[in-house]
Amino acid sequence: MEKIDWASLKFGYRKANINVRCHYKDGQWGPLELSDSEYINMHIAAACLHYGQEAFEGLKAFTGKDGRVRVFRVDENARRMQLSCDGILMPQLPVETFIEAVRIAVAKNIEYVPPYGSGASLYIRPLLIGTGPQIGVRPATEYLFIVFVMPVGPYFPTGFQPTDIVIYRHFDRVAPQGTGRYKIGGNYAASLMAGEKAREGGYSAVLYLDAREKKFVDECGPANFFGIKNNTYITPLSDSILPSITNKSLMQLAEDIGMKVERRPVPVEELPSFEEVGECGTAAVISPVKRIYDADLDKEYLYGTEPGPWSVKLYSKLKAIQCGDEPDKYGWVTIVEPE
Repeated sequence: MEKIDWASLKFGYRKANINVRCHYKDGQWGPLELSDSEYINMHIAAACLHYGQEAFEGLKAFTGKDGRVRVFRVDENARRMQLSCDGILMPQLPVETFIEAVRIAVAKNIEYVPPYGSGASLYIRPLLIGTGPQIGVRPATEYLFIVFVMPVGPYFPTGFQPTDIVIYRHFDRVAPQGTGRYKIGGNYAASLMAGEKAREGGYSAVLYLDAREKKFVDECGPANFFGIKNNTYITPLSDSILPSITNKSLMQLAEDIGMKVERRPVPVEELPSFEEVGECGTAAVISPVKRIYDADLDKEYLYGTEPGPWSVKLYSKLKAIQCGDEPDKYGWVTIVEPE
C-alpha cells in the first residue's frame, strides 16, 4: 500500500485492495466473490447501459479513538437499495447479503480506513447493475452487485464551513411522480448540467424546487435540505426527495438535544425566516449554508458566515457516534474486525 497523506485527501476515487461481487442469474443470487480488478466485463446490450437499470448506495467507515473500525447504518443502506430495486424492477438483494458484502469489503481493505482524527473516512460504494442483454425496454434477467471502497476527504473542499447555494427554476432534478426517491444514476445525470452551472458561478450546489409548481423546496443536488428556526429542525416532505439516512439520523439527534422536528412541505417564501440552513448527506454529513441566491428572482437569503449553534451540535454529535466517542444507543454502528 502506498503512503497516504490522510489530511490532504480529496473526495475522489482511489484504488484499494479488493472489491466484493455477487451475480444474479437464473432467478437467484450467487455466492459473494472477491476480485482485485477495477473493471467489469459486460455485454454491449446490458440493460444498465441502454435503459439506466442501476442503483447505488454510499456509506462510510471510521476509525475510532479505540482503534476499532465502525460502519455507520449499513442496514439502512441495504433497505434503501431494496427500495431502489423495487422502483426500477431489479431483484432485491437480501439485507444480510448486502451487510456481509460491506463487512468483507471493509475488512479486506482495513489499512485504507483513515486514522482517527484525520478528518477522512473510508467511503463505501455498493452498486447494482442490470448486466443481461436487453434491447427491448424491459428489465434485465441478469444482474451484478459490487461493493468497492476508497479513503476520502471532505465532499466539499471547505469541509464544515458555510457555502453558497443557488436556485435555478429552469432546471429540474426529477419529474413529479418520478424516480426522485430512489438512489439511481439517472437522477444524478439529470443534475449534472445545473450542478456545473452552479460551480461555474461559485456555488457549492443547486437547491431544487418541486418540479410541478416551483413553490416548495425539494432538495440540493447531492444532499437533503434542512432549515432551523425557533429551536425546530425542519426538512422538506416530498415523494421526489431521496430518503437521506444522514437526515433521518439528524432528526433523531435533534429530538435528543431538545429540538422539535418537522418534516413537511417547505414553501420558498419560508427561506428568509430560517436562522440556520444546511445540506446533509453521507458524503458531506452537514454542509452549512451561508447564502441562498434565487437566480430567477434575483434575491438572496443570508444565514451567517460561520456554522450555526444547532448545526454545530448536530454535526458534533453525529460524528461522535460514528467514531465511537459517544455511546451508540440506537445500534447505528457496526464494528468490523480485520481479517
